[in-house]
Amino acid sequence: MIVYPSIDKLLANVPSRYSLAVLASKRAHQLEAGSLRMLAEYQSPRTVGQALEEIAAGDVVIDPDSKLLERDAERLEHQQELRDDANDDAGHDEH
Repeated sequence: MIVYPSIDKLLANVPSRYSLAVLASKRAHQLEAGSLRMLAEYQSPRTVGQALEEIAAGDVVIDPDSKLLERDAERLEHQQELRDDANDDAGHDEH
């Protein structure tokens, strides 16, 4: 569970939870590969947490010209909707 930074602070900088997940994942991979760190110090020892801290600080943002991240977020959202529908259908079968 994310305690810091708060989800509200994160979503102030990113348009959706799905975009946040994709952005944090991509940034965490960059950090693991040795990319330049944006903050002087981090509260989280893990790269995903560090990526979220950078996003909350406004140091890592979605490139407005990039359609790839938007497509990734849309794909994730669609997959989640399919899972939700499947779970709803499974719940109806039990009755």
